[in-house]
Amino acid sequence: MGVFCSRVRMEEKKLFSAFRAQGIPFERVDVRRQIFSLNGKNPTERFDVVLIRCLSHTRSLYVAKMLEHHGMRVVNGHQCIAICGDKVLTTMALRENKIPTPRTIMTFSLESSLMAMEAMGYPVVIKPAVGSWGRLMAKVNDRESAEAVLEHKLALGHDFPYYIQEFVEKPGRDIRTLVVGEKTVYAVYRESQHWITNTARGGETSLCPVTPEIDRISQAAARAVKGEIVAVDLLEKADGELLVNEVNHTPEFHGASKVAEGDIASTIIKYIKEVREIERGRTL
Repeated sequence: MGVFCSRVRMEEKKLFSAFRAQGIPFERVDVRRQIFSLNGKNPTERFDVVLIRCLSHTRSLYVAKMLEHHGMRVVNGHQCIAICGDKVLTTMALRENKIPTPRTIMTFSLESSLMAMEAMGYPVVIKPAVGSWGRLMAKVNDRESAEAVLEHKLALGHDFPYYIQEFVEKPGRDIRTLVVGEKTVYAVYRESQHWITNTARGGETSLCPVTPEIDRISQAAARAVKGEIVAVDLLEKADGELLVNEVNHTPEFHGASKVAEGDIASTIIKYIKEVREIERGRTL
């Protein structure tokens, strides 16, 4: 069993402890120290199942694809990482599976972006297509602000699609769930006075009941992105409708572990163990 990562955070430490507690031999592999051959054997081929926990989307994507190329079972697989790591691809995957999301527009120039925002109506949210932890997001309240944000992006050499979303008036919080296999392990509220409620930006975590609707939409979102262990971010509209905002392929759970019931890391490792047993059964 291999755990491929770079920096070891609290989550990885808890996962390592859960491996040991369940008596499962594992090896941590620092991807920064590896040399991956594209046309020959790699020393990493000794693993039957690999858990990807890289902080970097790019590293996760290429390492997962490389390991799959050499016949290894990878969680999450490269298809999930590719979809979740790009907000445009995530939104399209969700919409293709009839999962409700905020209204979203993609543009490629300042002029078309301004036209789109005018048509959608302010305020809107501009997000980087690739990014996490609420970084480089901007709530734009009027055309003057929009022009300033877009011109800054152009000056910095922005060469990605402009991902423009309607601003959803949420009740000072959003909901994050964790899906492991076919189970919604927990749901938590992330509350903040700021419109960005990520725990990485200071959002406070409290327990949220896993209602049948939260469970249904979380499971549907995980399937849409081909995810096995994913975090799903939900927004609550004023009428109670839930919208899937984003799906994360390398979920952090340090905030949730303070309030959620059960051992999150142990649940993840139990799933990985089940995956390994299935893979071993196929090779017999």
